[in-house]
Amino acid sequence: MNVTAEQLDALQELINIGVGRAASLLNEMVDSHIHLKIPFVKALTAEDAYQELATRFHDDTLASVKLGFTGSFYGTAGLIFPTDSASTLVAVLTGEEPGSADLDAVKIGTLSEIGNIVINGVMGSLSNVLKQHINYTLPVYLEDTIKNLLLSAHESQSKILLAQARFTIEQLEIIGDIILIFQVGTFDALINAINGEMGVIW
Repeated sequence: MNVTAEQLDALQELINIGVGRAASLLNEMVDSHIHLKIPFVKALTAEDAYQELATRFHDDTLASVKLGFTGSFYGTAGLIFPTDSASTLVAVLTGEEPGSADLDAVKIGTLSEIGNIVINGVMGSLSNVLKQHINYTLPVYLEDTIKNLLLSAHESQSKILLAQARFTIEQLEIIGDIILIFQVGTFDALINAINGEMGVIW
């Protein structure tokens, strides 16, 4: 199913609502003020998403938090950062010095919590506004290549929503990506749900 500009705008609006709620929760947890914005959303094949991310992130390895979702839609949701950006984000939020041994010890837990809050905010926004039921698995932290994060066998034919996420904290801008991987068939169900609620979103 092809996606229109209006449908992508609606998806971006829903995702921005979700990350806005996530930012509010994160601000309650830390002393720093976090502004979280989604400047664009794209609907891509796995191969196209890989090409886009490979051009932007030249790291061999990315830090990611992923969780699975089932229900009206099923697939995988993830939040990914270059490893340096992930370390910087954790250092700012926890007060640990970049490069310290203690930072590595807290990074996994901190990023897992950030990923869990952001992804649940996004999926909760989709679920609530579109009136669809979604279940989630527990978040999993991993560091891997872009290719392995995107192009596993069962995801190669999937449709991917790629949303750039900009975290602005105390004049520091950190860019990551929210990736929603919809397994074959369920992306059409998402777009049909968007069409049904377009008036509510706007």
